[in-house]
Amino acid sequence: MAIRTDNDAPGLGEATDAAGLEALIGRAARAGKGLPPVERWNPPFCGDLDMEIKRDGTWFYLGTPIGRMPLVQLFSTVLRKDDDGKTYLVTPVEKVGIRVEDAPFVAVEVDASGEGSDQVLTFRTNVGDVVEAGPDNPLRFVDEEGTDGLKPYLLVRGRLEALVARPVMYELAELGEEIDVDGRTMFAVRSKGAVFPIMPADTLKRLSA
Repeated sequence: MAIRTDNDAPGLGEATDAAGLEALIGRAARAGKGLPPVERWNPPFCGDLDMEIKRDGTWFYLGTPIGRMPLVQLFSTVLRKDDDGKTYLVTPVEKVGIRVEDAPFVAVEVDASGEGSDQVLTFRTNVGDVVEAGPDNPLRFVDEEGTDGLKPYLLVRGRLEALVARPVMYELAELGEEIDVDGRTMFAVRSKGAVFPIMPADTLKRLSA
């Protein structure tokens, strides 16, 4: 059976490519429900797959968007980023490289519960992961090259991060407060007892002036 990325998509290249993807789908599906223990698997590297995750979270195979969300969600459960900085799809018998334009996931929603040091920020990603920010799943904020903006990231699992969508970043900014961090006043957010600095408070005041 040939794999198609959406209901009306053209063929995915050569039949061998489609058959190879079909086999990978089958092995990923058999890896187990939920999140398989990909960090414990050490299969041989079987080359790179022409698959890419774009900055907005859209998955592409052979240049065609994968429109089947259940398929994207399946692949997302066998993602792993290794210490070589590359991202792979991993099953018990194979490891194939894919390209990631920015982060493999996008945080599309945040919910805040509690107040002060008891506050918990719970994020939902574009593939359905639900992650509470905290010591084990930190937020980090990096300068966006070429602009005065910030790019926030949430650690989802392993070395895999979610880029926080811009509307969600605005919600985080509303939750921010001035907190002393190592003797410096920072504009930051809290979650599960951890403090995540966004920027120095004086920098925010200059930008807001």
